[in-house]
Amino acid sequence: MSVLRIAALVTAALLGAAVSASAEEQAKIDRNCGDSTPEMVECLNTQAAAWDKRLNAAYKSALDAAEGKQRDQLRTAQRRWLQYRDANCTYYYLGEGSIARIEAADCTRRMTKARALELEGKDEGN
Repeated sequence: MSVLRIAALVTAALLGAAVSASAEEQAKIDRNCGDSTPEMVECLNTQAAAWDKRLNAAYKSALDAAEGKQRDQLRTAQRRWLQYRDANCTYYYLGEGSIARIEAADCTRRMTKARALELEGKDEGN
C-alpha cells in the first residue's frame, strides 16, 4: 500500500471521527429541557452557554484564518450579529407570561448555535 493511500485512509478516518464526535457533542448540548418553566429556562441557558463557548472558538479560528480587510469585516459582522441577537431575543423576553422567558432563552440558544455552526462552516443538518 502506498504512503499516499495510507495517508488518505488515515485522514478519512480522522475526519469521520471528528464528524461523529461533533454530532455527539451537539446532541449532548441540545438535550431535552425538563417540564417546568424554571427548569426549561435554566436548561436552555446552559445550552446557550455551551454553544457560546463553541461560537467563541469558531470565531477565533475564523479570525485567525482571515487577513486584512476580511479580518476587519469579520470583527464588524460579529459585533453587529451580537447586537442583533441580543435585541431580537429581548423582543421575546418582553412578551406576556412565563412563556416569554422560555422563548427568549430558546432564541438565544438557537441563534448562538446557528452562528457557531456558520463560522465552523457547517449547517444545522451537519
